[in-house]
Amino acid sequence: MGWTDERVETLKKLWQDGLSASQIAKQLGGVTRNAVIGKVHRLGLSGRAAPSKPARPVFKAPRPQRPAAQPAAPRRIAEPMAVATQNAAPAPAPVRYIDEAPGSATVLTLGAHMCKWPIGDPSSDGFTFCGRRQSDGPYCGEHARVAYQPAQTKKRSGASELARSLRRYI
Repeated sequence: MGWTDERVETLKKLWQDGLSASQIAKQLGGVTRNAVIGKVHRLGLSGRAAPSKPARPVFKAPRPQRPAAQPAAPRRIAEPMAVATQNAAPAPAPVRYIDEAPGSATVLTLGAHMCKWPIGDPSSDGFTFCGRRQSDGPYCGEHARVAYQPAQTKKRSGASELARSLRRYI
């Protein structure tokens, strides 16, 4: 079907109304979406009165803050005392805290040498990682024992097992 003057005017009106090329092709009938796009391009039609897609909302309400996981009491490790001079009294050893409670690391706080064993449901707010120091691989010693099971020895089939298997097929 050709482009008559009436069809071109209808095309221009529908284009200015903000309809998509597919919608215009359906209303005109006998033309494809690509034919409508080509004709719009050849006619030099520019801006539209309204976009073909509805506008997205400008403001998006912020999500509520995730509650911080309550870690277990951290372990105290005392630093070695500094050598006391003759005139000064020895100072008490500074204390630093290492948080090795399982489930204390989030995706944002997970470090390179921390156990990456997931704890909880990833879709829940309380999802964390173990976070203890890695032993060998991505997990701590406890989780490595769970993750890496020893290889099972394969059952050796003897003559009796072979005869039994053949009887199934005979």
